[in-house]
Amino acid sequence: MSEQPAPAPDRQPLDETAAASVRAYAADQRARVDALASVLEDIAAHGYPAAESGVLWEDARDAHLERLAGEQARVA
Repeated sequence: MSEQPAPAPDRQPLDETAAASVRAYAADQRARVDALASVLEDIAAHGYPAAESGVLWEDARDAHLERLAGEQARVA
């Protein structure tokens, strides 16, 4: 017997590298959702933050685009 369960007959199995990539992507998405959930829970508990304490969307966009430009290219 192998350590991994056999794939369902209507599924194509992934090689180890592809499976690791899918797991890493799932972990990244889970972390993003957890961060969003914590923000929403904070808003529910304490209300909306004051507008003066926020960041303009243009500044947030520009900072995000700078971060993206500095990252290595990824292949899907």
